[in-house]
Amino acid sequence: MDNELENNKVEQTNPEGAVEETIHSPAADKSEKNEAAEPETEESQIRRLQNEAADWKDKYIRLYAEFENFRQRTSKEKISMIATASESLIVELLPVLDDFERSIKATEQASDVQSLKEGVELVFHKLSKTLQQKGLKPMESIGKVFDADFHEAITQIPAPDPDQKGKVIDEIEKGYTLHEKPIRYAKVVIGS
Repeated sequence: MDNELENNKVEQTNPEGAVEETIHSPAADKSEKNEAAEPETEESQIRRLQNEAADWKDKYIRLYAEFENFRQRTSKEKISMIATASESLIVELLPVLDDFERSIKATEQASDVQSLKEGVELVFHKLSKTLQQKGLKPMESIGKVFDADFHEAITQIPAPDPDQKGKVIDEIEKGYTLHEKPIRYAKVVIGS
């Protein structure tokens, strides 16, 4: 037994530098390892994994529900925006509509054509100004080089001058841009 104790003696150095002998017991090592890392039983491991799976499933379901709510909310917002997108333009055009109604009533009783013409021109300028404030601009086509991105050629005629070849000579229908994007192409006659 003394031999066993001597074999289990371990020399250790303490902080002061002195060598101490301690008895090392292999049985103590085994009990420490068993207490620290007791192997999980299959049932406890299965329960633990099932709990983890349930947690992940719960997180997934909640995230999916959140996403579906977000998608439905944004869809409703888009539909609402589309329905009311032109509301501000219509509100600004209502005074022009009122002016047209007044001018129609005035034509029933008017005998002076010149004043009637001036009234219609005023309403037209008011309408043009309102639309320009919303970003609508008429295209200037006459005298410009034909550009298929802005013009639609109706016909070609012989150019009166050699300088007008390939240029717009006449405009049948005015084109318009909305915020620099063509929304209606100008219908033009080109010199050939």
